[in-house]
Amino acid sequence: MSTRGEAMIAGAFEHPLRRIPDISIPRLHAEVAAGALADAGLTFADVDAYFCAGDAPGFGPLSMADYMGLTNLRYVDSTDIGGSSYVAHIGHAAAAIAAGKCEIALVTLAGLPLHGRAFSAVNDSAPEYAFENVFGTTTPAMYALAAQRHMHEYGTTGAQLAEVKVAASLHAQHNPQALLQTVVTVEDVLSSPLIADPLHRLDCCVITDGGAAVVVVSTEVAKRLERRSVAVLGHGEAPKTAAAGRIDLTHTGAVRSGPPAFAEAGVTHADIDYASIYDSFTITVVETLEDLGFCPKGQGGAFVASGALRAPDGGLPFNTDGGGLCNNHPVNRGGMTKVLEAVRQLRGEAHPAVQVPDCDIALAHGTGGSLGTRMGSATLILGREA
Repeated sequence: MSTRGEAMIAGAFEHPLRRIPDISIPRLHAEVAAGALADAGLTFADVDAYFCAGDAPGFGPLSMADYMGLTNLRYVDSTDIGGSSYVAHIGHAAAAIAAGKCEIALVTLAGLPLHGRAFSAVNDSAPEYAFENVFGTTTPAMYALAAQRHMHEYGTTGAQLAEVKVAASLHAQHNPQALLQTVVTVEDVLSSPLIADPLHRLDCCVITDGGAAVVVVSTEVAKRLERRSVAVLGHGEAPKTAAAGRIDLTHTGAVRSGPPAFAEAGVTHADIDYASIYDSFTITVVETLEDLGFCPKGQGGAFVASGALRAPDGGLPFNTDGGGLCNNHPVNRGGMTKVLEAVRQLRGEAHPAVQVPDCDIALAHGTGGSLGTRMGSATLILGREA
């Protein structure tokens, strides 16, 4: 069953702070929920579906629904596929709305990793723990493996990876809420401290407190709202496993999540005016762009080095809020913020310096887990309301 045209994103909100020392995680979820509902012109009493992932404390949707006073729920979803969860949630909400299970769905993300309250999905009960984590693997090291392999297979260079950070910084300078607002050069990236060869510190995303939320509604509800909504046109998601140790480090789950999203939306790559691409590390962007089909496999380095990612006039402007590399990466999970900036672009509400002219179709893509082990990808195609 296609969900194209059945659901709209009516509300979106990103917490304005990146360091939040004096608040609880439940309250942060509630604050961003209130912001998104206010943006849509709705209230907590209107919500009949709630979506959250592992960052929601307690019993997830049960605890948070109780805390936020969501007394009219008839649908909940706590799917957790890492940082891509919230992109997947929007696809799930659209499907639930199309099936008549709900009409107004709230999706939240919140956490405080800078203040000792970091969330981790991996513990000693995870099946991979005894084979990976006990040996001291780190997140940067897992992405560095992917970067090294991509360089070996395709000749990708550190300077090409650095171009992703440069583009993000050029955009972040216009975002007063971004954690890092200084424009950097390729040389700045390559001269920053080496974290896990070949990744330097400026190849890595920021770590921030924060949160965000979106409200997904039926088209009938959207017609009653004054706020301009964004149409959910297509959705796809797919895991990629470690293949019992035979993992291909040069590909991501986007190989399988992208095609169904494009097919359901009925659009081509040439139709995409703006792309929000998960940018946990610079290599994440390069591999994802290839796997989504914006350039051939192995040519992602050349593609980003061409200036294609720079707004407003690049061939594929990306992450115009500064992305996870410069702006915000709450709970170390950046899928939600990718949806938010896509919504801003389609509403014409991005900063004027980076607003893509006549932005009609946008893509938002989330990556969960790790390029070096197992991961989940989720892709959304969104459209401007007619």
